[in-house]
Amino acid sequence: MSSPLFLGFDLSTQQLKAIVIAEDASIVHESVVHFDRDLPIYGTTNGTVNGPDDGEVTSPVLMWLEAIDLVMQRIKNTVVDLSAITSISGAGQQHGSVYWSEGAENALAMMDPKRSLADPGHLAPYAFALPNAPIWQDSSTTKDCRELEAAVGGPQILADLTGSRAYERFTGPQIARIRRLKPAAYRDSARISLVSSFIPSLFLGHIAPIEVSDASGMNLMNVLTCKWDHALLEACGGPELRAKIGPEPVVGGTILGRISRWWVERWGFNPDCIIAPFTGDNPATVVALSAPGDAILSLGTSTTLLLSIPPADSPPARFTTSHLLSHPTTLGAQIAMLCYKNGALAREQIRDRCAGTDWARYNELVEQSPHGNSGFMGFYFPLPEIIPPGVHGEFIFHCKDTEEPRLVHGLKSDASKHARAILESQFLSIKSRIAAILPVHSPPLQRLIVTGGSSANQTIRQLAADVFGMRVYVAESKEAAGTGGAMLAKFAWWKAQVGDTSGSFEEMIMQTGQVERMKLVATPKGEVTKVYDGLVNNYRRCEEQVVHLCEQA
Repeated sequence: MSSPLFLGFDLSTQQLKAIVIAEDASIVHESVVHFDRDLPIYGTTNGTVNGPDDGEVTSPVLMWLEAIDLVMQRIKNTVVDLSAITSISGAGQQHGSVYWSEGAENALAMMDPKRSLADPGHLAPYAFALPNAPIWQDSSTTKDCRELEAAVGGPQILADLTGSRAYERFTGPQIARIRRLKPAAYRDSARISLVSSFIPSLFLGHIAPIEVSDASGMNLMNVLTCKWDHALLEACGGPELRAKIGPEPVVGGTILGRISRWWVERWGFNPDCIIAPFTGDNPATVVALSAPGDAILSLGTSTTLLLSIPPADSPPARFTTSHLLSHPTTLGAQIAMLCYKNGALAREQIRDRCAGTDWARYNELVEQSPHGNSGFMGFYFPLPEIIPPGVHGEFIFHCKDTEEPRLVHGLKSDASKHARAILESQFLSIKSRIAAILPVHSPPLQRLIVTGGSSANQTIRQLAADVFGMRVYVAESKEAAGTGGAMLAKFAWWKAQVGDTSGSFEEMIMQTGQVERMKLVATPKGEVTKVYDGLVNNYRRCEEQVVHLCEQA
Protein backbone atom coordinates (compact mmCIF):
# COMPACT_ATOMS: atom_id res chain seq x y z
CA MET A 1 0.00 0.00 0.00
CA SER A 2 1.34 3.46 -0.93
CA SER A 3 2.22 5.93 1.81
CA PRO A 4 -0.54 8.53 2.23
CA LEU A 5 -0.26 11.78 0.31
CA PHE A 6 -2.13 15.01 0.97
CA LEU A 7 -3.20 17.54 -1.66
CA GLY A 8 -3.52 21.26 -0.97
CA PHE A 9 -4.74 23.94 -3.37
CA ASP A 10 -4.28 27.69 -3.26
CA LEU A 11 -6.58 29.69 -5.52
CA SER A 12 -4.96 33.11 -5.25
CA THR A 13 -5.45 36.31 -7.21
CA GLN A 14 -3.01 35.58 -10.01
CA GLN A 15 -2.66 31.81 -10.08
CA LEU A 16 -3.85 28.40 -8.90
CA LYS A 17 -1.27 26.27 -7.11
CA ALA A 18 -1.42 22.63 -6.10
CA ILE A 19 0.92 21.18 -3.47
CA VAL A 20 1.27 17.48 -2.65
CA ILE A 21 2.92 16.61 0.68
CA ALA A 22 3.90 13.37 2.40
CA GLU A 23 3.03 12.41 5.97
CA ASP A 24 6.11 14.23 7.33
CA ALA A 25 4.93 17.38 5.49
CA SER A 26 7.80 17.21 2.99
CA ILE A 27 6.79 18.53 -0.41
CA VAL A 28 6.37 15.83 -3.05
CA HIS A 29 5.10 17.94 -5.93
CA GLU A 30 4.08 21.48 -6.88
CA SER A 31 2.10 22.57 -9.94
CA VAL A 32 0.86 26.01 -10.90
CA VAL A 33 -1.44 27.63 -13.45
CA HIS A 34 -0.86 31.34 -14.02
CA PHE A 35 -4.10 32.94 -15.14
CA ASP A 36 -2.78 35.70 -17.42
CA ARG A 37 -0.12 33.52 -19.03
CA ASP A 38 -1.80 30.12 -19.22
CA LEU A 39 -5.40 31.25 -19.78
CA PRO A 40 -5.10 34.49 -21.80
CA ILE A 41 -8.52 33.97 -23.40
CA TYR A 42 -10.14 35.47 -20.28
CA GLY A 43 -8.36 38.81 -20.76
CA THR A 44 -7.38 39.25 -17.13
CA THR A 45 -4.65 41.52 -15.82
CA ASN A 46 -2.95 40.02 -12.77
CA GLY A 47 -5.86 37.56 -12.66
CA THR A 48 -8.55 40.23 -12.45
CA VAL A 49 -11.07 42.19 -14.51
CA ASN A 50 -11.58 45.87 -13.67
CA GLY A 51 -14.99 47.53 -14.05
CA PRO A 52 -17.36 48.32 -15.48
CA ASP A 53 -18.13 50.34 -12.34
CA ASP A 54 -15.52 52.46 -10.54
CA GLY A 55 -13.60 50.32 -8.07
CA GLU A 56 -15.22 47.09 -9.26
CA VAL A 57 -12.76 44.17 -9.48
CA THR A 58 -13.79 40.61 -10.29
CA SER A 59 -12.44 37.32 -11.64
CA PRO A 60 -14.22 34.96 -14.08
CA VAL A 61 -15.48 31.83 -12.32
CA LEU A 62 -15.12 29.88 -15.58
CA MET A 63 -11.41 30.78 -15.61
CA TRP A 64 -11.03 29.20 -12.17
CA LEU A 65 -12.79 26.04 -13.39
CA GLU A 66 -10.47 25.80 -16.38
CA ALA A 67 -7.46 26.40 -14.14
CA ILE A 68 -8.48 23.44 -11.97
CA ASP A 69 -8.79 21.26 -15.09
CA LEU A 70 -5.34 22.37 -16.22
CA VAL A 71 -3.57 21.97 -12.87
CA MET A 72 -5.05 18.48 -12.50
CA GLN A 73 -3.70 17.52 -15.91
CA ARG A 74 -0.27 18.82 -14.92
CA ILE A 75 -0.31 16.74 -11.74
CA LYS A 76 -1.53 13.70 -13.68
CA ASN A 77 1.39 14.06 -16.11
CA THR A 78 3.89 13.59 -13.26
CA VAL A 79 4.79 10.56 -11.16
CA VAL A 80 2.26 11.53 -8.46
CA ASP A 81 -0.14 8.65 -7.79
CA LEU A 82 -3.53 10.33 -7.43
CA SER A 83 -4.99 7.17 -5.89
CA ALA A 84 -2.56 7.61 -2.96
CA ILE A 85 -4.00 11.02 -2.08
CA THR A 86 -6.00 10.36 1.06
CA SER A 87 -7.28 13.87 1.83
CA ILE A 88 -7.73 17.23 0.10
CA SER A 89 -8.00 20.74 1.52
CA GLY A 90 -6.64 24.12 0.55
CA ALA A 91 -6.90 27.88 0.58
CA GLY A 92 -8.59 30.59 -1.39
CA GLN A 93 -8.02 34.32 -1.68
CA GLN A 94 -9.96 35.83 1.19
CA HIS A 95 -13.27 37.70 0.83
CA GLY A 96 -14.04 36.69 -2.78
CA SER A 97 -17.53 35.28 -3.32
CA VAL A 98 -19.21 32.91 -5.79
CA TYR A 99 -22.96 33.00 -6.49
CA TRP A 100 -24.57 29.62 -7.19
CA SER A 101 -27.86 29.34 -9.07
CA GLU A 102 -30.89 27.23 -8.14
CA GLY A 103 -29.61 24.51 -10.48
CA ALA A 104 -26.12 24.37 -8.94
CA GLU A 105 -26.66 21.48 -6.54
CA ASN A 106 -28.06 19.29 -9.29
CA ALA A 107 -25.28 20.33 -11.69
CA LEU A 108 -22.61 19.44 -9.13
CA ALA A 109 -24.21 16.10 -8.31
CA MET A 110 -24.58 15.14 -11.98
CA MET A 111 -21.11 16.11 -13.28
CA ASP A 112 -20.14 13.94 -16.26
CA PRO A 113 -16.66 12.34 -15.97
CA LYS A 114 -16.31 12.54 -19.76
CA ARG A 115 -16.52 16.35 -19.60
CA SER A 116 -14.08 18.83 -18.07
CA LEU A 117 -15.18 21.26 -15.37
CA ALA A 118 -14.90 24.15 -17.83
CA ASP A 119 -16.67 22.38 -20.72
CA PRO A 120 -19.35 24.85 -21.90
CA GLY A 121 -22.73 23.93 -20.46
CA HIS A 122 -21.28 21.47 -17.93
CA LEU A 123 -21.28 23.78 -14.90
CA ALA A 124 -20.98 27.25 -16.39
CA PRO A 125 -23.00 29.26 -17.04
CA TYR A 126 -26.03 27.40 -15.63
CA ALA A 127 -24.70 26.70 -12.13
CA PHE A 128 -23.85 30.36 -11.45
CA ALA A 129 -26.09 33.37 -10.92
CA LEU A 130 -23.12 35.66 -11.66
CA PRO A 131 -20.35 34.77 -14.14
CA ASN A 132 -17.71 36.80 -12.29
CA ALA A 133 -16.77 36.70 -8.61
CA PRO A 134 -16.11 39.93 -6.69
CA ILE A 135 -12.64 39.65 -5.13
CA TRP A 136 -10.59 41.29 -2.39
CA GLN A 137 -9.26 44.11 -4.60
CA ASP A 138 -12.77 45.48 -5.12
CA SER A 139 -13.35 48.92 -3.57
CA SER A 140 -16.82 49.69 -4.94
CA THR A 141 -18.81 49.09 -1.73
CA THR A 142 -18.09 52.20 0.37
CA LYS A 143 -21.79 53.09 0.55
CA ASP A 144 -22.63 49.56 1.74
CA CYS A 145 -19.85 49.63 4.34
CA ARG A 146 -21.10 52.86 5.89
CA GLU A 147 -24.68 51.56 5.93
CA LEU A 148 -23.62 48.33 7.65
CA GLU A 149 -21.67 50.22 10.32
CA ALA A 150 -24.61 52.56 10.88
CA ALA A 151 -26.97 49.58 11.24
CA VAL A 152 -25.03 48.21 14.22
CA GLY A 153 -24.03 51.48 15.89
CA GLY A 154 -20.66 52.32 14.36
CA PRO A 155 -17.37 50.85 13.12
CA GLN A 156 -16.01 49.93 16.57
CA ILE A 157 -19.17 48.00 17.48
CA LEU A 158 -18.93 46.11 14.19
CA ALA A 159 -15.24 45.40 14.89
CA ASP A 160 -16.11 44.12 18.37
CA LEU A 161 -18.69 41.77 16.82
CA THR A 162 -16.87 40.51 13.74
CA GLY A 163 -13.19 41.30 14.34
CA SER A 164 -13.14 44.09 11.74
CA ARG A 165 -14.93 47.30 10.86
CA ALA A 166 -16.68 47.26 7.48
CA TYR A 167 -14.16 46.99 4.66
CA GLU A 168 -14.94 47.40 0.99
CA ARG A 169 -13.43 44.02 0.14
CA PHE A 170 -15.31 42.10 2.85
CA THR A 171 -18.01 39.74 1.65
CA GLY A 172 -20.93 41.19 3.60
CA PRO A 173 -20.70 44.61 1.92
CA GLN A 174 -20.08 42.87 -1.42
CA ILE A 175 -23.31 40.91 -1.00
CA ALA A 176 -25.14 44.11 -0.02
CA ARG A 177 -23.95 45.84 -3.19
CA ILE A 178 -25.05 42.97 -5.42
CA ARG A 179 -28.44 42.90 -3.72
CA ARG A 180 -28.73 46.68 -4.27
CA LEU A 181 -27.49 46.93 -7.88
CA LYS A 182 -28.19 43.45 -9.29
CA PRO A 183 -31.39 42.36 -7.57
CA ALA A 184 -32.23 39.70 -10.15
CA ALA A 185 -28.82 38.03 -9.77
CA TYR A 186 -29.15 38.17 -5.99
CA ARG A 187 -32.64 36.68 -6.14
CA ASP A 188 -31.33 33.89 -8.40
CA SER A 189 -28.44 33.09 -6.02
CA ALA A 190 -29.57 30.01 -4.13
CA ARG A 191 -26.26 29.80 -2.24
CA ILE A 192 -23.26 32.07 -1.80
CA SER A 193 -19.78 30.60 -1.29
CA LEU A 194 -16.43 32.10 -0.48
CA VAL A 195 -13.62 31.19 -2.87
CA SER A 196 -12.44 28.80 -0.15
CA SER A 197 -15.78 26.95 0.00
CA PHE A 198 -16.32 27.07 -3.78
CA ILE A 199 -13.43 24.66 -4.46
CA PRO A 200 -14.39 21.87 -2.00
CA SER A 201 -17.93 22.10 -3.40
CA LEU A 202 -16.51 20.88 -6.70
CA PHE A 203 -14.76 17.97 -4.98
CA LEU A 204 -17.79 16.99 -2.89
CA GLY A 205 -20.39 17.25 -5.64
CA HIS A 206 -22.51 19.52 -3.44
CA ILE A 207 -22.10 22.99 -1.95
CA ALA A 208 -19.70 23.01 1.03
CA PRO A 209 -20.14 25.03 4.22
CA ILE A 210 -17.91 28.03 4.88
CA GLU A 211 -14.94 27.57 7.23
CA VAL A 212 -14.63 29.61 10.47
CA SER A 213 -11.41 31.49 9.83
CA ASP A 214 -12.36 32.59 6.32
CA ALA A 215 -15.84 33.47 7.56
CA SER A 216 -14.10 36.04 9.78
CA GLY A 217 -13.44 38.11 6.65
CA MET A 218 -17.10 38.65 5.81
CA ASN A 219 -18.43 41.08 8.48
CA LEU A 220 -21.17 38.47 9.00
CA MET A 221 -19.88 36.11 11.71
CA ASN A 222 -19.41 36.70 15.43
CA VAL A 223 -15.64 36.27 15.72
CA LEU A 224 -15.82 34.95 19.30
CA THR A 225 -18.70 32.47 18.99
CA CYS A 226 -17.93 31.50 15.36
CA LYS A 227 -21.67 31.67 14.56
CA TRP A 228 -23.48 33.75 11.96
CA ASP A 229 -24.89 36.98 13.38
CA HIS A 230 -28.51 37.25 12.28
CA ALA A 231 -28.65 41.05 12.53
CA LEU A 232 -25.63 41.37 10.23
CA LEU A 233 -27.05 38.85 7.75
CA GLU A 234 -30.28 40.85 7.68
CA ALA A 235 -28.44 44.15 7.22
CA CYS A 236 -26.41 42.88 4.25
CA GLY A 237 -28.78 40.53 2.49
CA GLY A 238 -32.23 40.71 4.01
CA PRO A 239 -34.03 37.76 5.61
CA GLU A 240 -33.17 35.50 2.67
CA LEU A 241 -29.39 35.67 3.23
CA ARG A 242 -29.52 33.20 6.13
CA ALA A 243 -30.51 30.41 3.71
CA LYS A 244 -28.16 31.58 0.97
CA ILE A 245 -25.10 31.59 3.26
CA GLY A 246 -25.61 27.97 4.34
CA PRO A 247 -25.01 26.18 7.65
CA GLU A 248 -22.93 27.51 10.54
CA PRO A 249 -19.19 27.80 9.78
CA VAL A 250 -17.07 24.68 10.29
CA VAL A 251 -13.61 24.39 11.83
CA GLY A 252 -10.58 23.19 9.89
CA GLY A 253 -9.90 19.45 9.99
CA THR A 254 -13.60 18.56 9.85
CA ILE A 255 -14.43 15.76 7.42
CA LEU A 256 -16.98 17.25 5.02
CA GLY A 257 -17.36 14.04 3.05
CA ARG A 258 -15.63 11.84 0.49
CA ILE A 259 -14.60 12.81 -3.01
CA SER A 260 -17.34 12.64 -5.64
CA ARG A 261 -17.60 10.10 -8.44
CA TRP A 262 -16.50 12.60 -11.11
CA TRP A 263 -13.00 12.85 -9.63
CA VAL A 264 -12.67 9.10 -9.15
CA GLU A 265 -13.66 8.25 -12.71
CA ARG A 266 -11.98 11.14 -14.51
CA TRP A 267 -8.72 11.42 -12.55
CA GLY A 268 -8.31 8.16 -10.64
CA PHE A 269 -8.71 9.39 -7.06
CA ASN A 270 -9.48 6.85 -4.37
CA PRO A 271 -13.25 6.99 -3.59
CA ASP A 272 -12.36 7.12 0.13
CA CYS A 273 -10.38 10.36 -0.30
CA ILE A 274 -11.44 12.83 2.42
CA ILE A 275 -12.55 16.36 1.55
CA ALA A 276 -11.87 18.82 4.37
CA PRO A 277 -12.79 22.53 4.64
CA PHE A 278 -10.61 24.98 2.75
CA THR A 279 -9.66 28.21 4.53
CA GLY A 280 -8.44 31.64 3.47
CA ASP A 281 -4.93 32.11 2.12
CA ASN A 282 -3.77 34.04 5.18
CA PRO A 283 -5.01 31.51 7.78
CA ALA A 284 -3.53 28.71 5.67
CA THR A 285 -0.18 30.49 5.77
CA VAL A 286 -0.40 30.55 9.58
CA VAL A 287 -1.10 26.79 9.59
CA ALA A 288 1.91 26.12 7.39
CA LEU A 289 4.50 28.32 9.00
CA SER A 290 3.93 29.66 12.46
CA ALA A 291 4.71 28.55 15.99
CA PRO A 292 4.22 30.52 19.24
CA GLY A 293 6.40 33.63 19.19
CA ASP A 294 6.39 33.89 15.40
CA ALA A 295 5.16 36.70 13.20
CA ILE A 296 4.44 36.07 9.54
CA LEU A 297 4.99 38.83 7.00
CA SER A 298 3.49 38.05 3.62
CA LEU A 299 5.05 40.15 0.87
CA GLY A 300 2.76 39.24 -1.99
CA THR A 301 0.26 41.24 -4.04
CA SER A 302 -0.91 42.56 -0.69
CA THR A 303 1.35 43.06 2.32
CA THR A 304 0.03 41.22 5.38
CA LEU A 305 1.21 40.66 8.94
CA LEU A 306 -0.20 37.65 10.81
CA LEU A 307 0.11 36.87 14.54
CA SER A 308 -1.40 33.80 16.23
CA ILE A 309 -3.15 34.46 19.57
CA PRO A 310 -3.79 31.38 21.77
CA PRO A 311 -7.06 30.87 23.69
CA ALA A 312 -7.30 33.05 26.81
CA ASP A 313 -9.78 33.84 29.57
CA SER A 314 -10.49 37.28 28.11
CA PRO A 315 -10.84 37.95 24.39
CA PRO A 316 -8.24 40.07 22.60
CA ALA A 317 -9.01 43.69 21.79
CA ARG A 318 -10.54 44.49 18.44
CA PHE A 319 -9.63 47.59 16.46
CA THR A 320 -10.92 49.49 13.45
CA THR A 321 -7.47 49.48 11.77
CA SER A 322 -6.67 45.76 12.05
CA HIS A 323 -8.44 42.42 11.83
CA LEU A 324 -9.10 39.61 14.26
CA LEU A 325 -9.84 36.24 12.66
CA SER A 326 -10.95 33.00 14.25
CA HIS A 327 -8.15 30.43 14.10
CA PRO A 328 -8.63 27.73 11.43
CA THR A 329 -7.78 24.75 13.66
CA THR A 330 -8.18 25.87 17.29
CA LEU A 331 -11.55 27.03 18.61
CA GLY A 332 -11.08 29.93 21.01
CA ALA A 333 -7.81 31.00 19.37
CA GLN A 334 -7.50 33.92 16.98
CA ILE A 335 -5.22 35.44 14.37
CA ALA A 336 -4.47 39.16 14.46
CA MET A 337 -3.93 40.58 11.00
CA LEU A 338 -2.81 43.80 9.37
CA CYS A 339 -3.51 43.91 5.64
CA TYR A 340 -2.38 46.46 3.06
CA LYS A 341 -3.62 46.59 -0.52
CA ASN A 342 -0.53 48.36 -1.92
CA GLY A 343 2.06 45.61 -1.63
CA ALA A 344 4.13 44.06 -4.40
CA LEU A 345 2.53 46.00 -7.25
CA ALA A 346 3.37 49.31 -5.55
CA ARG A 347 6.95 48.16 -4.90
CA GLU A 348 7.29 47.11 -8.54
CA GLN A 349 6.05 50.49 -9.74
CA ILE A 350 8.78 52.22 -7.73
CA ARG A 351 11.37 49.71 -8.96
CA ASP A 352 10.34 50.42 -12.56
CA ARG A 353 10.66 54.18 -12.04
CA CYS A 354 14.02 54.06 -10.27
CA ALA A 355 15.72 51.05 -11.85
CA GLY A 356 13.86 50.06 -14.98
CA THR A 357 12.66 46.54 -14.28
CA ASP A 358 15.99 45.53 -12.72
CA TRP A 359 15.72 44.27 -9.13
CA ALA A 360 19.52 44.08 -8.82
CA ARG A 361 19.83 47.79 -9.65
CA TYR A 362 16.94 48.59 -7.31
CA ASN A 363 18.65 46.69 -4.47
CA GLU A 364 21.85 48.67 -5.09
CA LEU A 365 19.94 51.94 -4.71
CA VAL A 366 18.46 50.76 -1.39
CA GLU A 367 21.80 49.55 -0.05
CA GLN A 368 23.65 52.71 -1.09
CA SER A 369 21.23 54.93 0.84
CA PRO A 370 21.47 55.44 4.61
CA HIS A 371 19.14 53.86 7.15
CA GLY A 372 16.36 56.38 7.68
CA ASN A 373 16.81 57.67 4.11
CA SER A 374 18.35 61.02 5.20
CA GLY A 375 15.00 61.99 6.71
CA PHE A 376 12.93 61.34 3.59
CA MET A 377 9.75 59.34 4.16
CA GLY A 378 7.50 58.30 1.27
CA PHE A 379 3.91 57.03 1.14
CA TYR A 380 2.83 55.22 -2.03
CA PHE A 381 -0.82 54.32 -2.57
CA PRO A 382 -1.56 53.69 -6.27
CA LEU A 383 -4.74 51.92 -5.07
CA PRO A 384 -7.05 53.20 -2.31
CA GLU A 385 -5.44 51.77 0.84
CA ILE A 386 -6.91 49.69 3.65
CA ILE A 387 -4.58 51.00 6.40
CA PRO A 388 -5.07 53.94 6.77
CA PRO A 389 -8.48 53.54 5.15
CA GLY A 390 -9.06 55.17 1.79
CA VAL A 391 -5.77 57.05 1.41
CA HIS A 392 -4.74 57.34 -2.23
CA GLY A 393 -1.82 58.96 -4.03
CA GLU A 394 1.86 59.64 -3.36
CA PHE A 395 3.25 61.79 -0.55
CA ILE A 396 6.87 62.60 0.29
CA PHE A 397 7.96 64.15 3.58
CA HIS A 398 11.21 65.33 5.06
CA CYS A 399 11.61 64.73 8.79
CA LYS A 400 14.17 66.48 10.93
CA ASP A 401 14.55 65.54 14.58
CA THR A 402 11.43 66.61 16.51
CA GLU A 403 10.27 69.20 13.99
CA GLU A 404 6.93 68.74 12.29
CA PRO A 405 7.44 66.67 9.08
CA ARG A 406 7.48 68.85 5.96
CA LEU A 407 5.63 67.83 2.79
CA VAL A 408 8.13 67.83 -0.09
CA HIS A 409 7.19 68.99 -3.57
CA GLY A 410 9.36 68.57 -6.63
CA LEU A 411 11.25 65.38 -5.79
CA LYS A 412 11.68 63.69 -9.18
CA SER A 413 9.55 60.60 -9.70
CA ASP A 414 12.63 58.51 -10.50
CA ALA A 415 14.78 59.83 -7.64
CA SER A 416 16.77 57.09 -5.92
CA LYS A 417 15.34 58.04 -2.51
CA HIS A 418 12.03 56.42 -3.50
CA ALA A 419 13.67 52.98 -3.59
CA ARG A 420 14.33 52.89 0.16
CA ALA A 421 11.36 55.09 1.09
CA ILE A 422 8.66 52.67 -0.04
CA LEU A 423 10.19 49.77 1.90
CA GLU A 424 10.74 51.78 5.07
CA SER A 425 7.25 53.27 5.08
CA GLN A 426 5.55 49.93 4.42
CA PHE A 427 7.47 48.28 7.27
CA LEU A 428 7.16 51.24 9.67
CA SER A 429 3.40 51.23 9.22
CA ILE A 430 3.34 47.66 10.51
CA LYS A 431 5.90 48.28 13.25
CA SER A 432 3.87 51.22 14.57
CA ARG A 433 0.84 48.95 15.07
CA ILE A 434 2.22 45.65 16.41
CA ALA A 435 2.16 46.58 20.10
CA ALA A 436 -1.54 47.48 19.97
CA ILE A 437 -2.74 44.23 18.38
CA LEU A 438 -0.73 41.91 20.64
CA PRO A 439 -2.48 40.92 23.91
CA VAL A 440 -0.98 42.58 26.98
CA HIS A 441 0.81 39.53 28.39
CA SER A 442 2.06 38.13 25.09
CA PRO A 443 5.66 36.88 25.05
CA PRO A 444 8.02 38.89 22.84
CA LEU A 445 8.08 37.95 19.19
CA GLN A 446 11.14 35.89 18.28
CA ARG A 447 11.03 35.13 14.56
CA LEU A 448 9.77 36.93 11.49
CA ILE A 449 8.84 34.48 8.76
CA VAL A 450 8.59 36.14 5.36
CA THR A 451 6.61 34.72 2.47
CA GLY A 452 5.38 35.85 -0.92
CA GLY A 453 7.26 36.95 -4.01
CA SER A 454 9.39 39.64 -2.35
CA SER A 455 10.61 37.18 0.31
CA ALA A 456 13.25 36.01 -2.18
CA ASN A 457 14.89 39.47 -2.17
CA GLN A 458 17.81 39.55 0.29
CA THR A 459 17.85 43.35 0.48
CA ILE A 460 14.20 43.38 1.53
CA ARG A 461 14.80 40.52 3.99
CA GLN A 462 17.64 42.40 5.70
CA LEU A 463 15.66 45.63 5.88
CA ALA A 464 12.77 43.70 7.49
CA ALA A 465 15.16 42.22 10.07
CA ASP A 466 16.53 45.67 10.90
CA VAL A 467 13.17 47.47 11.08
CA PHE A 468 11.42 44.83 13.19
CA GLY A 469 14.45 43.77 15.23
CA MET A 470 13.79 40.08 14.59
CA ARG A 471 15.62 37.24 12.90
CA VAL A 472 14.10 36.62 9.47
CA TYR A 473 13.35 33.15 8.12
CA VAL A 474 11.98 31.88 4.83
CA ALA A 475 10.17 28.63 4.16
CA GLU A 476 11.41 25.83 1.92
CA SER A 477 8.44 26.39 -0.38
CA LYS A 478 7.26 29.81 -1.44
CA GLU A 479 3.76 28.40 -1.62
CA ALA A 480 2.86 28.68 2.07
CA ALA A 481 -0.91 28.86 1.57
CA GLY A 482 -1.00 25.73 -0.58
CA THR A 483 1.25 23.92 1.89
CA GLY A 484 -1.02 25.00 4.73
CA GLY A 485 -3.96 23.65 2.76
CA ALA A 486 -2.21 20.29 2.37
CA MET A 487 -1.51 20.25 6.13
CA LEU A 488 -5.19 20.90 6.84
CA ALA A 489 -5.94 17.90 4.61
CA LYS A 490 -3.52 15.84 6.69
CA PHE A 491 -5.16 17.12 9.89
CA ALA A 492 -8.57 15.78 8.82
CA TRP A 493 -7.02 12.42 7.87
CA TRP A 494 -5.11 12.21 11.18
CA LYS A 495 -8.23 12.87 13.23
CA ALA A 496 -9.99 10.07 11.35
CA GLN A 497 -7.00 7.75 11.94
CA VAL A 498 -6.84 8.32 15.71
CA GLY A 499 -10.62 8.46 16.09
CA ASP A 500 -10.44 11.69 18.06
CA THR A 501 -12.36 14.58 16.55
CA SER A 502 -11.12 16.83 19.38
CA GLY A 503 -7.44 16.13 18.72
CA SER A 504 -5.42 19.29 18.20
CA PHE A 505 -3.27 20.32 15.27
CA GLU A 506 -0.28 20.52 17.63
CA GLU A 507 -0.87 16.93 18.78
CA MET A 508 -0.86 15.82 15.16
CA ILE A 509 2.49 17.52 14.58
CA MET A 510 3.97 15.84 17.65
CA GLN A 511 2.68 12.38 16.73
CA THR A 512 3.42 12.34 13.02
CA GLY A 513 6.56 14.46 12.95
CA GLN A 514 7.33 17.23 10.54
CA VAL A 515 10.42 18.20 8.62
CA GLU A 516 11.87 21.62 9.49
CA ARG A 517 11.25 23.86 6.51
CA MET A 518 12.72 27.16 7.75
CA LYS A 519 15.99 28.81 6.81
CA LEU A 520 17.54 31.78 8.62
CA VAL A 521 18.23 34.48 6.01
CA ALA A 522 18.77 37.73 7.93
CA THR A 523 19.78 38.83 11.43
CA PRO A 524 18.99 42.32 12.76
CA LYS A 525 21.75 44.81 13.42
CA GLY A 526 21.01 46.27 16.86
CA GLU A 527 22.25 49.77 16.10
CA VAL A 528 20.14 49.91 12.92
CA THR A 529 17.02 48.69 14.73
CA LYS A 530 17.49 51.58 17.18
CA VAL A 531 17.36 53.98 14.22
CA TYR A 532 13.98 52.57 13.17
CA ASP A 533 12.69 52.51 16.75
CA GLY A 534 13.34 56.25 16.73
CA LEU A 535 11.47 56.77 13.44
CA VAL A 536 8.12 55.34 14.54
CA ASN A 537 6.83 58.64 15.94
CA ASN A 538 7.88 60.54 12.82
CA TYR A 539 6.15 57.90 10.71
CA ARG A 540 2.93 58.36 12.69
CA ARG A 541 3.06 62.14 12.30
CA CYS A 542 3.56 61.81 8.54
CA GLU A 543 0.71 59.31 8.29
CA GLU A 544 -1.61 61.70 10.14
CA GLN A 545 -0.81 64.37 7.55
CA VAL A 546 -1.50 61.93 4.70
CA VAL A 547 -4.90 61.05 6.16
CA HIS A 548 -5.71 64.76 6.58
CA LEU A 549 -4.63 65.57 3.02
CA CYS A 550 -6.76 62.76 1.59
CA GLU A 551 -9.78 63.86 3.61
CA GLN A 552 -9.44 67.36 2.17
CA ALA A 553 -9.03 66.17 -1.42
